[in-house]
Amino acid sequence: MRSDRGLTERVLNVLRPYASNWSGTLGRGDLVIPQREIPRVIHDILDALHDEAATLKEAGDRELFDVLMTARRSASVQDQAELLRRHFLIYLR
Repeated sequence: MRSDRGLTERVLNVLRPYASNWSGTLGRGDLVIPQREIPRVIHDILDALHDEAATLKEAGDRELFDVLMTARRSASVQDQAELLRRHFLIYLR
C-alpha cells in the first residue's frame, strides 16, 4: 500500500513556514514564499519525493496474485480497479 500520509506530512512541513500571516495555517491554502526562497522550497519538496520513491518496491508475484484473485470476486470492473489502486501504485507508460 502507498504511504501518502508520510509524504504529505513531509511536503506540508516544507510549506508550513510560508503559510499566510493572516491565517497562520495551510487550511486556506494561501502561501507567501519570498522569491529568493523558491529554489530551496522546490529542492526540499523534490528531496521528499525522491526519498519516498526510494522506499517503493516492485510487487511480488504472490502479492499480485492475491490481489487479483480478490479482485475477480468484485461485482464490477470499477470495484476491481479501485482494489488494485488501493494496493498498488500504478504508473502509465
